[in-house]
Amino acid sequence: MPDPAVPPTPPVPLDALLARADLGLRRIAGPADPAVVVHWAHTSEMADPYPYLLGGELLLSAGVHVPDGAGAGYFDAYVSRIVAAGGAALGFGVAPVHDTVPGALVEACEMHGLPLVEVPPRTTFSAVARALWQLMAQARTAELRRVTEAQQSLAAAAARPDPVPSVLQQLARRLGGRAVLYGPEGTRLAGAGPEPGEEVRTALAKLAEVVRPPSPGHLRTPSPGHPRTPSPEDPRPPSAGHTRASSPGHTRASSPGHRVGSGPAAPAGSPGDLHADLAARPSSASDTVAGVRLVAHALGNGEGFVLGTAAPQRDAGDHTIASVAAVLLSLLTGERHSGSGAGRSSALVRLLLGAAPAQVAPLLGGDRWRVVHGRPEGRAAPDPVTASALGAALGSSLVDVAGEVVRVLVPDGRAVERVPGWTLGVSAAAAPRDWPAADTQAARALARARATRAPLLRHGARPTALTDLVPPAEADAHARALLAPIEQSPALVDTLRTWLSLHGSWDRTAVALDVHRNTVRQRIARCAALLDADLDDPDVRMELWFALRRT
Repeated sequence: MPDPAVPPTPPVPLDALLARADLGLRRIAGPADPAVVVHWAHTSEMADPYPYLLGGELLLSAGVHVPDGAGAGYFDAYVSRIVAAGGAALGFGVAPVHDTVPGALVEACEMHGLPLVEVPPRTTFSAVARALWQLMAQARTAELRRVTEAQQSLAAAAARPDPVPSVLQQLARRLGGRAVLYGPEGTRLAGAGPEPGEEVRTALAKLAEVVRPPSPGHLRTPSPGHPRTPSPEDPRPPSAGHTRASSPGHTRASSPGHRVGSGPAAPAGSPGDLHADLAARPSSASDTVAGVRLVAHALGNGEGFVLGTAAPQRDAGDHTIASVAAVLLSLLTGERHSGSGAGRSSALVRLLLGAAPAQVAPLLGGDRWRVVHGRPEGRAAPDPVTASALGAALGSSLVDVAGEVVRVLVPDGRAVERVPGWTLGVSAAAAPRDWPAADTQAARALARARATRAPLLRHGARPTALTDLVPPAEADAHARALLAPIEQSPALVDTLRTWLSLHGSWDRTAVALDVHRNTVRQRIARCAALLDADLDDPDVRMELWFALRRT
């Protein structure tokens, strides 16, 4: 039976639908298996419904398609096509076409193992479909509640004095199984939950090798026991970045943006081997061994840590819960393994004791950095966990939550790309003494990004311009003199700068500054009065922009 192309809603056990007293449904043939689930309901009177089924349906029919005198051969062919299409069950409506369910249909369903449900005359097919959607909505609500509670408990565990064991314990409890943290060398660093059998432990350790990103000192030569790149049977993974395996001993893996197992492999140890291996490695992989669901997640710190889980069954929301735990463990293990936590602690102490930023910057691991300002789209102010997730996505643990904005320090050599769900402003690379200016650049870039609805904007360096021909001292003096009437009002200066940068757009300036458009008009009018200037004149605008760039 093919895997059904299921919708993004939790399936409903057939027994739950049969338990609805208002429907009066009755199973009259097929297995009474509580594991039978229904993904949707579909009504069809086609003699061959196979082309119209996706799999997982409760197929509803009143038998209009059944010819007079139909025998066992007709019903055997009909039921076999439903089973071949992946149908979950067949609902047969009694009346007005048939007074009873045909006996040959009952026998065919029993022979093919397809649950057959009798639908009484008082129950319409629409009522059956509506009841199914109601049960799905209830299951979805329960799933969201379970995921929310798990996220809260995992975040609380990460704040404990022993965060790694606490997160693993919470994850194991939420999944009802085993959670293991593997180190860069493949050793088990910590674990929680019931210990599985030797076969499952070995399989989970091998699955961790599939997703572990190698470091230059840990490249491994492919061997039968540890393949370098798994090759999936199905080139279409269930979802990007997540993998699925449906039979013991067979692993399916995928990585966003990469098709696993395609293309020539570089020989082990060659100069491009590390980059090729990193590109081919999936971010997660799964398998089923001895009836236990195994999943491995590569942690995002790039140091070779892997989170492995083993659960007796797969419940809705498990992948989301495990992903939250993986993000938290990425932050925790990255800090402890690389020693950056100790470096940041030392840098903070030295700053508090009077050292200059330029003196403590080497402790953070770089000479030039970029400041990134991020703001979540359509959500409330970010919490520390959300901010840490942004830092992990950008590859830095130097994160600060400042109201509705998250500030991240990113080393110059690390690319800053767009992050789904966030609007980002990126400064130019700067030495420590210029970090305050870079912070201002990032803030202005974020404001422009929000105003123009761009996911990411950078403060770019310009080639030599006419303004660069003016001596800096003279340019600064001219800027101070020109802006003197409004320099005591930061709100007016910021509004004028933003308004000019957005080409005089009232609406976009209001969005960038988080104020009403009438407030923008009033401030610009006030600037024009104090400066005694016609702000509609392009020459005036150009001169003011020149001055504002010097402040």
